[in-house]
Amino acid sequence: MYLDHIVHSVTKKPQEVAKDWTGKGIHAVVGGQHTKWGTYNALLYTRTSYVEWLAVEHEEVAKNANHPLIDLILHDLDTSGAGFNTICIRTTEIDGLNSQLEKQGIKTSGVLHAERKTTSGLVRKWKMLFVTEEISEALPSPFFIEWEESDEEKYRLLEEDGTIVKSNLELSITVCEFHVRNPREVMDKWKNYFKLIEHDEHTLLLENTRLLFKQSNNTKERLASIEIAGAKKQEEIIYEQATYRFI
Repeated sequence: MYLDHIVHSVTKKPQEVAKDWTGKGIHAVVGGQHTKWGTYNALLYTRTSYVEWLAVEHEEVAKNANHPLIDLILHDLDTSGAGFNTICIRTTEIDGLNSQLEKQGIKTSGVLHAERKTTSGLVRKWKMLFVTEEISEALPSPFFIEWEESDEEKYRLLEEDGTIVKSNLELSITVCEFHVRNPREVMDKWKNYFKLIEHDEHTLLLENTRLLFKQSNNTKERLASIEIAGAKKQEEIIYEQATYRFI
């Protein structure tokens, strides 16, 4: 399994977000609209994963979308404002993963179909899977995605439309750091649910990223920071209450 993307809810419009990051020397773009969810996004791609800045475009549509991710976004924006929300893991066996979780007695959303209309008018499609759980201050489980295209085809199309340029392919998200009250409990849950590999007492491994769990007394448990390797200079950027470390 690979880290597919980071979800970061924002209060700014995608055009503003892309402009902010371009001004910092990082190539980010407006993604498009999720018309059925009432949201739209901006994107920053790296070599094998990306950051999605997700904003609410039509609040009433979002409130009535009845979608696990959108419900989480609305909850977090309402309780603590903009910031990191969750991570998405990429798989090529989403139906098999759903069956595995169900056999373990873990309730899921079932495999959901989704799509996004890009600014160029292209419709991108994918499947999603969520663990069914109450949205709260506790760390949400990651959700899963299977894209309609292969990784190679998807990146080729993204390069063709300008979403990805050469500098993006020099970057990689190497660490996702979560702040939780009981790291051991969360790690055991994720290992049991998703068959992730334990690297050490604080770290689980995906194929392209380390998931680091640190103890915190904060009431809200969420992704706290990410490290992006390959930048030309070391820099820490706090953006919409989220920490990006370029190393």
